[in-house]
Amino acid sequence: MKNKHLTSVQRNQIEVLLKTKTPVKKVAELVKTDKSTIYREIKRNGKKRSYSANYAQELSDERKERFGRLRKFTPEIIKFIKEKITKEQWSPKQIVGFCRLNDQDMVSHESIYQLIRQDKLEGGTLWMHTRHKLKHRKRPVGGKVNIKNKVSIELRPAIVDSKERCGDWEIDTIIGKDRKGAILTITERKTGFLLMEKMENGKQAEGLAKAAVRMLLAYKKTVHTITSDNGAEFAMHEFIAEKLDSGFYFAHPYSSWERGLNEYTNKLIRQYILKGTNFDLYDSQYIKKIQHKINRRPREKLNFLTPVKLFYASLN
Repeated sequence: MKNKHLTSVQRNQIEVLLKTKTPVKKVAELVKTDKSTIYREIKRNGKKRSYSANYAQELSDERKERFGRLRKFTPEIIKFIKEKITKEQWSPKQIVGFCRLNDQDMVSHESIYQLIRQDKLEGGTLWMHTRHKLKHRKRPVGGKVNIKNKVSIELRPAIVDSKERCGDWEIDTIIGKDRKGAILTITERKTGFLLMEKMENGKQAEGLAKAAVRMLLAYKKTVHTITSDNGAEFAMHEFIAEKLDSGFYFAHPYSSWERGLNEYTNKLIRQYILKGTNFDLYDSQYIKKIQHKINRRPREKLNFLTPVKLFYASLN
C-alpha cells in the first residue's frame, strides 16, 4: 500500500523533479506514491508559482503540531460548537473545517456528533438544529459494535478518492420491515455499477461475507478496495479481503457521506423496494431485475453513459 504521508526525502525528490518539468504522473511513480497525493501536496504546501521542499516540510510540521496533539472539549470549544449549531445551523464537519482553516483548536466532527447525541439524551435541543435531525443514524445511541482488526478509511489509498481507476467498491445492506431480511448492495465508485443479492438469512456476517466474495469473484483482478460502514454484518471483513486479495476499509462512525455513492444507489433501489415493506415479497429474480435496470440508467455524472457500459469498458 502506498503511503499518502510524504517524508522530507520525498519532498526533496518532488522539488527536483518538478524543476526539471517532469510530468506529475512520472513524479508519482519515481517518488512511489499516488498521483493524487502529488497534486494535493502542490496545492496545500506549494508556493504560488513554485514548489520548495523546505517550505513544504515546514508547513506540514506546523500542521502536524497544531492538529496532532490530543484535542479535548474545553468550555470555550463547547460554547463555540453550540453557538454555531444553534445560531448558524453549521454541521459538525463545517465547524471542524472552519477551525482548521483559521488555526483554531477543535475536536473531530465525530466527537461533535457524540456531543449532540449526549445532549439529546439529557433533554437538550442541539439535535433539532442539525440538517438531518440525526435521522441518518439507525442504530441505538451508545451501541458500539466491536469488529476486530478494522482498518480505518484514513489508511485507504488516496487514489480511491479521485475515482481515477475502476475497482474500488462500497458495500452496504438494505433492511426490510421490522429489521427482518436484508439485501446486500455493492457499488463500484468510478462507474456506479451495482451488484445486488437478497440475503435469505438477513444480516448474518458469515453469509454476507460469502455472498460478497461470490458476487465479486468474477471481477477479482480489479477489486482493489472495499469500504463499508461499522455494522456488525461486516465482522468477517478479513475473510472478504483475503479471498478477493483486496483492501477492506471502514468509514468513520456516523459518516455516511464517506460512502456517498452507495447511499445514493440505495435510494435508487428504494424506488422499487419501498421502506417498510416485507422482503419476503421479493424473490432473487426480481432483485436481479432491479440491478439490471439501475445499471442501464444513463447518469448525468457519467455524461449520460450507463454504469454497465462504462464498467465493462473500464475492465477492458
